[in-house]
Amino acid sequence: METTSAVSVAEKALEKGKGILRLTPTWVPRSFCVPGRRIKLHPDDYYVLGGERGGIDERWFSSTTPAKNGPLTGENEGLSHVVFDDEGNEVQFLLKDAIDELKGELIGDRLWNEYGAWPMYSKFFDNMGPLPHHLHHNDEQAALIGQLGKPEAYYFPPQVNNHGGDFPYTFIGIAPGTTKEQIKECLQNFTKGDNKITNYSSAFRLEPGTGWDVPPGLLHAPGSLCTYEPQKASDVFAMYQSLVNEAIIPEELLWNGTPKDRMGDYDQLMEAIDWELNTDPQMMANRYMVPQPVRDEDEMKAAGYREVWVCYKSDAFSAKELTVMPGQTVTIRDSAAYGLIMMQGHGKMGVWNIETPALIRYGQLTNDEFFVSEKAAMEGVTIVNHSTTDPIVMLKHFGPANPELSL
Repeated sequence: METTSAVSVAEKALEKGKGILRLTPTWVPRSFCVPGRRIKLHPDDYYVLGGERGGIDERWFSSTTPAKNGPLTGENEGLSHVVFDDEGNEVQFLLKDAIDELKGELIGDRLWNEYGAWPMYSKFFDNMGPLPHHLHHNDEQAALIGQLGKPEAYYFPPQVNNHGGDFPYTFIGIAPGTTKEQIKECLQNFTKGDNKITNYSSAFRLEPGTGWDVPPGLLHAPGSLCTYEPQKASDVFAMYQSLVNEAIIPEELLWNGTPKDRMGDYDQLMEAIDWELNTDPQMMANRYMVPQPVRDEDEMKAAGYREVWVCYKSDAFSAKELTVMPGQTVTIRDSAAYGLIMMQGHGKMGVWNIETPALIRYGQLTNDEFFVSEKAAMEGVTIVNHSTTDPIVMLKHFGPANPELSL
């Protein structure tokens, strides 16, 4: 394999792909997680980076955001790569470099002029057990440590949820009636064993084919379903629960999003909590997401496909699930650039062969992840389903303020 700079080949790759770039799988380990083994990585490869790094329980999509995994983080960890056949030579380069070079030609002038970058990414999060109750800071708080805030959302694809893991329930928010003093006391008890912060929360059973919206400042303890997770381009968080699934959470993760001059200040931790959001008595009505049709159901059925919004409550990103029925050829138009991951089926998308692998070795290339330029999206992407029995299913992740989103 030959690695080269994006400057010489990004334009060529985009032209040869007719506005669509093929991406390589981006695997990310987490030292504090146990892999749920549902993201199609070969069983021998979940700990391929060594025990110290932890198991691989995430695959990142369309990412220009580096993973923040401490001093052992690998070079370019979390960053998506484009793969391109340049006259018989396999060339790989960073999606981030391609966007920096091609700018609006790739992501559209609307996003480039406002952000100067691709401002989101998505991932599979695949943990065997629940995560600690934690939050992501808003832009104002994250700026204090030189980062961006992080809204995110969840969708639980049926194709990667053949089992629910150890705890398919997610704690969200703080039970109405809880006082700030009670939560602050939990934080002060962080190093004393179980700080019992989820005593003051409600857990919701997770249902494949549905999702949740998680704005910044909202405490949440993700359950053990494999989760498709679009989010703003940031990796900022702080863990507020000290013991989960009988595992102790290091205190450094409690202060993970705290500016140096306020380390040890529990009031600062409380300031990161959006109290009104957390104690919303209509939490499920306001944060739960059931897929919503993109257009008229009968019209889509007649055309041989079905497309639904699966993440649609945030203005920082959105996501759709597209299903192309067996034997059908469809042309799908979108109003913005997007990344995509194949969930089921095989066929053709533009000039590319697309397929859904059953098993992937670490470092192996696939034909299941792509990035579609705004121009190609608006002109329409033609998808051919080669199977007579199996639908093509893909998930598509978009940047901020999708012009089509009006739910």
